[in-house]
Amino acid sequence: MRILVAEDDVRLAAVLEQTLAEAGWSVDVVHDGRSAYDRLLRGTSYDVALLDWMLPGLDGVSVARRLRELGVGGIPIMMLTARGDVRSRVEGLDAGADDYLSKPFDVDELLARLRALYRRGTAAGQAPVTVGDLVVDPAARRVTRAGTEITLSAREFDILHLLVSRAGQVVTRQHILDEVWDGETDLRSNVIDVHLAAIRAKVDRPFGTETITTLRGAGYRVDPPPAPR
Repeated sequence: MRILVAEDDVRLAAVLEQTLAEAGWSVDVVHDGRSAYDRLLRGTSYDVALLDWMLPGLDGVSVARRLRELGVGGIPIMMLTARGDVRSRVEGLDAGADDYLSKPFDVDELLARLRALYRRGTAAGQAPVTVGDLVVDPAARRVTRAGTEITLSAREFDILHLLVSRAGQVVTRQHILDEVWDGETDLRSNVIDVHLAAIRAKVDRPFGTETITTLRGAGYRVDPPPAPR
């Protein structure tokens, strides 16, 4: 996982570089907006960009806006700023940022948000997954069954996509927590059961079918349909 950090505060940039490197990221650091813009415009293979709002030369919002206007939309952008008011958040998101984190911030939250952006960017390049008449499209975040579109919440979609992409395999509760919640939720919680119940109510019940099998003590499995004889 490769990230570009654009932060003009040299001490904070060094802390971010060390923290992200320890978390397994390959980190490049620049200290002004023009350098960030040039690197991202060249299409360097970054998985995520972390931009400070008040960068010298070209602020982070302008970097995001210019990139999006030029159609450079494949790299998720997180805006990092001391501005915490709603108007500023809206401005940053409207400029093309995918997420927004106010200073001072908790490092664990920063890492969790970056992992979420990384997953989102990775999913954008994935092909739809088909299990029988169920189609899960990670790029469009769209689910259809027998041609009927199904509306899921963001977490419901992520759980379903994880399970169907591993059709025929057992997916443990811990794996779901690590992938969908970044391990933030207590394993003893019934949060997964609640979401799976909602998924079944939308994806299975109206169609008279069962997609997800619960294996007590092991996890969950989506079984691909039997091959036609």
